[in-house]
Amino acid sequence: MPRKLLLAASLALAAQTAAASYLDNPKTVLLHSKLVADYHFTPAELVKVDAALAVAERQPRLIVDEQTNKEVTTPLWDDYLKLHVFPKQIAEGSRVLREYKPYFDKAEAEYGVPAVVIAAILGVETKFGRITGRNRTLDALATQGYEHPTRAPFFFDELAAYFAFCRDFGYEPTEVRGSYAGAVGYSQFMPSNYLKLARDYDGDGRVDLWSMPDAIGSIAHYFTAYTPPSGVKAFWQPGQPLLAPVVVTALSGAAPEVNGKRPAASLKQWAAYGATSAADLPDDLPAGLLELRRPNGPEYWLALPNFYAVMSYNPRVYYAMAVTRLAAELQAAEAAR
Repeated sequence: MPRKLLLAASLALAAQTAAASYLDNPKTVLLHSKLVADYHFTPAELVKVDAALAVAERQPRLIVDEQTNKEVTTPLWDDYLKLHVFPKQIAEGSRVLREYKPYFDKAEAEYGVPAVVIAAILGVETKFGRITGRNRTLDALATQGYEHPTRAPFFFDELAAYFAFCRDFGYEPTEVRGSYAGAVGYSQFMPSNYLKLARDYDGDGRVDLWSMPDAIGSIAHYFTAYTPPSGVKAFWQPGQPLLAPVVVTALSGAAPEVNGKRPAASLKQWAAYGATSAADLPDDLPAGLLELRRPNGPEYWLALPNFYAVMSYNPRVYYAMAVTRLAAELQAAEAAR
């Protein structure tokens, strides 16, 4: 469906104000089955789930927000970049790096992920914990899981994981707030990732992603342990860069598509296609070609495996580029101190 028609349909959906009872929805039977099969819910625990579903509020505007997020609707790289990389953001990132240095150092030593990359994720996701989302997570995941026109299965699975998260970590389903997509905490983990990948990094006996130390350790762990639904892993490779500058002469028509979600060829193969790395890197290193839309024409980069590890966090090129640029700015600011 063309984007204009999709947006119009989404806006029409948001205009609907009729109340929805998710408790009475036929999909709730499937939710019960999933909770029992995947998370071993007892009958008493299912009663609590039903009590939450009975008060879940339908929020169609959150579907609109998900379909029109800035990674999708911002055409120019320059416009997206300024949302996340600016002087105040760099200054706050530098402060966080200093204040929580023992935890960044610990995470980098344990997982091999540079402190500035972890900090950049925190900056792009939540402005270093300042903006973690105002939507009730119950409402977000119920609305998306029951009603999203294209991604309902994903969000339905996350709704089930959310109820398990609430049970396991001692939260009431109605009290947690997060993004329009149901992501929570300083690191904006989806509930399934919170269950599998979050870590207690300050040693207080609780896994709390509204705690900066826990968020730092959990982000680093994510990059070494996350397995996407496709099963194609993109683990962080310590000591390796994220990008390589590229000289594009005349890109061959046989070249793989640009802005893919995983490496498409080796650096040697990309050179044969007309995109030669300007960095001294092994010829057999896998890479993908990025094309950023800029006011005066496209800008190209070769994306390396660590760039795709960042894309496993959010599979949008502009997002991963913003993390990469913010990390570079933070690195430069630390070097200048």
